[in-house]
Amino acid sequence: MSEAIIDVKDLKVAYGKNEVLHGVSLAFPAGDLVALVGPSGCGKSTFLRSLNRMNDEVGNVNIQGTIKFKGQDIYADGSDLVALRSAIGMVFQQPVPFPFSIYDNVAYGLRVAGYTEREYLDQRVEESLRQAAIWDEVKDDLKKSALALSGGQQQRVCIARQLAVRPQVILLDEPTSALDPISSSEIEETLLTLKRDYTLIMVTHNLQQASRISDRTAFFLNGNLVEYGRTEEMFLRPQQEVTSEYLNGRFG
Repeated sequence: MSEAIIDVKDLKVAYGKNEVLHGVSLAFPAGDLVALVGPSGCGKSTFLRSLNRMNDEVGNVNIQGTIKFKGQDIYADGSDLVALRSAIGMVFQQPVPFPFSIYDNVAYGLRVAGYTEREYLDQRVEESLRQAAIWDEVKDDLKKSALALSGGQQQRVCIARQLAVRPQVILLDEPTSALDPISSSEIEETLLTLKRDYTLIMVTHNLQQASRISDRTAFFLNGNLVEYGRTEEMFLRPQQEVTSEYLNGRFG
């Protein structure tokens, strides 16, 4: 396994007295697409949101353990959250375009970071939309509201918005679950292209999707990491009974 870009050790997350994660340790190799799978309520999304401190926004949360990004503890005192979330971006289950034009959606993070030169913004917007495989569909309508796009197009614009700030890792929380099959397929093709240049960590309920596009798969159950390994090995030779039961639909 190549060097880990994110290394999680003994992560415990509790909301009040309810402990959702019970000491999860997991390392993510740079350049891989890793799928996090498991039944609803098993802690997948909580784990994902811990990786760029999105759980900090939740009240009454208690986080223990360590998460290192490129060797640096992201929970250390004085950590720059803006820089962290630029380096580790997030794409949500429901597409969340801002009520701006397509262009302004993609340029948003760049402007927040202080970039104002029009030529540079134009270049980064086009590059990001191309990477998200939607440039040809919107290049003549960049002033159009992103809210007027289809769900699949909105999600790809949201991906482009993350790409514009040149992250190193992209977190995806069930990015296709709200989309129709055609749009889901388009997002999958986009992710397969993106994993050449980025580390992708994706929560999905769709085991077929995980088997199609991920390099590694992590199975969660009841707040614990049950198995983790290369996807083709996990699906062909499940190593624990609970994984076999999960694959057979016992956990839904």
